[in-house]
Amino acid sequence: MSLKHHKVRVGISIGDFNGIGPEIIMKSLNDKTITDFFTPIIFGSGKLFTYQKNIFKLNHNFHYITETSQAQSDKINMVNLWKDNVNVDLGKPTEESTKMAIESLEAATNALMNGEIDVLVTAPINKEEMLKHGFAHAGHTGYLEEKFGKKGLMFLVTEDLKVAVSTHHIPISQVAENISKEKIKKQIKMLNQCLIEDFQVERPKIAILGLNPHAGDGGAIGNEEIEIIEPAIRELFDNGILAFGPFPADSFFQPNKYKNYDAVLAMYHDQGLAPFKTLAYEEGVNFTAGLPYIRTSPDHGVAYDIAGQNIADEQSFSEAIFMAIKIFKNRQEYNDLMNNRMQPRRNASSNGFDEDLPRENHH
Repeated sequence: MSLKHHKVRVGISIGDFNGIGPEIIMKSLNDKTITDFFTPIIFGSGKLFTYQKNIFKLNHNFHYITETSQAQSDKINMVNLWKDNVNVDLGKPTEESTKMAIESLEAATNALMNGEIDVLVTAPINKEEMLKHGFAHAGHTGYLEEKFGKKGLMFLVTEDLKVAVSTHHIPISQVAENISKEKIKKQIKMLNQCLIEDFQVERPKIAILGLNPHAGDGGAIGNEEIEIIEPAIRELFDNGILAFGPFPADSFFQPNKYKNYDAVLAMYHDQGLAPFKTLAYEEGVNFTAGLPYIRTSPDHGVAYDIAGQNIADEQSFSEAIFMAIKIFKNRQEYNDLMNNRMQPRRNASSNGFDEDLPRENHH
């Protein structure tokens, strides 16, 4: 069944509530007509959000529910995971805020996998504190990969600039040993499919950055480009994927260069994210590409330094919501197209003949 006119159910995990998570969530949902476009379902605490909405002088009416199935499409739904009072200490992580961030994420992810929400938008977490309290991953991406049993790709996106990173949250000293020809090939293929399926780019052009300064300078500054990256690009290009590079990272992000490509694959976190966050600023969205479920988040952190001051900008979070909805609809359209293409042409003729049968059987 096509979901063309289906109002998308957006699940929201609250992140660390002592950061700016609840503030940017509520500001993103502040428009009275917001529920005309999608159905918000927050996995949080009624008491916590009531306390914080008073701080920020926001006038939200939440529809409190105990199960996701009780959500109403014209309301801002709150799955009330904790009914007790919550100790808010804005500006610093606590054991309570960290445990709640983990529980919210787990509840929202389970709802996503059970088909109770269509997409997941995650508010910022404190990775270090979550690791201390038993969370086994250095971020959302690793957690979701384990839950969904599939490798994903950290993909930072705006309308004009899309940057994926080959290695995620690992020390710089481990980057070189964590790239390989097969891994890069797999990631470029994933990126290519994501651009076609999720962003409706018909023939994606993908730029790949080198690992070393000046993309290795022909082997003078490292051999990874010659031994790993170039062979991966060449092999894929010969098989019809428009992959180009490796390009020196220091000069690539000039508008006249990056705008010639639909996406960029950087070799490590800061190589891709530093220029992305400089250029995209508040519009950027973090999307985990290549997974069977859709998850987005804003491209910033918990921002303890401004928590509770009513100055957090919700634009990146709003963009994350609408990007998730857009990807959901694009993916649905793509799947419908593929399914229709694969349907056998039965009963296509008005004369009642089955066109799949050989013509000589038509008497």
